Amino acid sequence: MNTYEELKARGLIAQVTDEQKVADLINKGEATFYIGFDPTADSLHVGHFMALCLMKRLQMAGNKPIALIGGGTAMVGDPTGKTDMRQMMTKETIDHNVEAFKKQMSRFIDFEDDKALLVNNAEWLLDLNYVDFIREIGPHFSVNTMLRAECYKQRMEKGLSFLEFNYMIMQSYDFYKLFQDYGCNLQFGGDDQWSNMLGGTELIRRKLGEDASAMTITLLLNSEGNKMGKTVSGAVWLDPEKTSPYDFYQYWRNVDDADVIKCLKMLTFLPLEEIEKMESWEGSELNKAKEILAYELTNLVHGEEEAKKADAAAKAMFENGGVSGDIPTTTYPKAELDEGIDILTLLVDAELAKSRGEGRRLVQQNGVSVNGEKVTEIDATFTTDDYNEDGVILIKKGKKVFHQIKAD
Repeated sequence: MNTYEELKARGLIAQVTDEQKVADLINKGEATFYIGFDPTADSLHVGHFMALCLMKRLQMAGNKPIALIGGGTAMVGDPTGKTDMRQMMTKETIDHNVEAFKKQMSRFIDFEDDKALLVNNAEWLLDLNYVDFIREIGPHFSVNTMLRAECYKQRMEKGLSFLEFNYMIMQSYDFYKLFQDYGCNLQFGGDDQWSNMLGGTELIRRKLGEDASAMTITLLLNSEGNKMGKTVSGAVWLDPEKTSPYDFYQYWRNVDDADVIKCLKMLTFLPLEEIEKMESWEGSELNKAKEILAYELTNLVHGEEEAKKADAAAKAMFENGGVSGDIPTTTYPKAELDEGIDILTLLVDAELAKSRGEGRRLVQQNGVSVNGEKVTEIDATFTTDDYNEDGVILIKKGKKVFHQIKAD
C-alpha cells in the first residue's frame, strides 16, 4: 500500500483538486506542502492534532513540510465556522503565540537539515502596500464567487466585516508566495478551508500560468457530528500546563465507543492491519482499544515517560480503585478545609463544573460521588475529617472523571 492509498484507507482525505497528480507527488516524495496555523492562542490544541500527524506521515514518506504560522492572517482572523468576529489580538500577543507553536511543532516535525520549514506570513503580509496589493491581486477574485464560499455562509447571516472578507485573499496570497519562494506545490487544510485553498490554486494559475494542488483533510468529528477536542472546561490543549498529560490521556480514554476505531486510524501510527483487528472488539476489549489510543496519542504529544505515567494512573484508578499523584488535584489551605467547603465550590474549583448552577444539576442528577458515596445534597460540606485512606477527598464526576482534594 503506497502513502496516498494509506491516507485514504485511514479516512484522512476529504477533497482533492487532481487525485492522480496529488497521489503521484506524495508517493514519489516530491511534494513540498504547507499547512497553515493561525496563532490565536499560546498553545496548539486537538483541533490542530490531525494536521500535525499528517505532516509527520508525509515527511516520513520523503515529502517536505512547510508549517506556515499565520502571524499576518491572525491580525485579521479566519471567519470560517464562526458566528461572531474573532477578538482582535495585539502583535505582541501574536508573536508570543508564534514562539509557543514553534516549540510544540518540533515534537512532530523534523526541522533539521532543511527537512522542513517554519515560515511566518507576517514576513510578507504586514509590509504590503494596500493599493499595490489590491491592484495586483484583486482583479483575480470574483466577489460573487467569494460570497458563495462555504467559509463565509454562516458569517453572512449575522454580518461579515470587510476585514474578515479579506481573509480568503490573504490565504490565497500565502500559497502564491510559498509557490514562488519555496517551490510549494501542494496545500493541505481542514475540509472547511476548501474555498480558501481553491482561491490559492486559482491565483497561481492566473498569475503564473502554473498548476498547484490542494487537498483537504477530513474534519475530526465525533459520532454526533461535533468537532472533537472540547470538554466541559474548554479545549484540549497540547501544552501540558494547560491540559495535563493525565487529562489528555483521559480525554482519549473516554471517547465514545463509536469513535475509537476512527481515531486510531486517523491519529495514530499503528499499522492498519493491527487496527482492523480491533474493529470486531466489544465490551472490555473495546476499552483496551481506548487505552491503546490514549497511550499512543499521549506518547506522541508528551513523550513515552508521561504516557506511561498517565496510563499507570488511569489503571490504578479504574482497575484497582487506587489514587495516584498524577490525578488532577486541587489544594486548599488546611484551615479552610478543616472548617469545611461545600460540594458546589469543590466542583467549580476542580473545574468539574463551569458554575454552581451546573454543579447543582450534577448533584441532582446523581452525577457526583465523594469517596465512593453518591452526593445527594447540594449543600453537602466536606472537611479533612472526610479524607479517605489515601489522605484525600476523592470526587468522581459521572463514571470516569476523577479529582482529588487535599490540604496544603
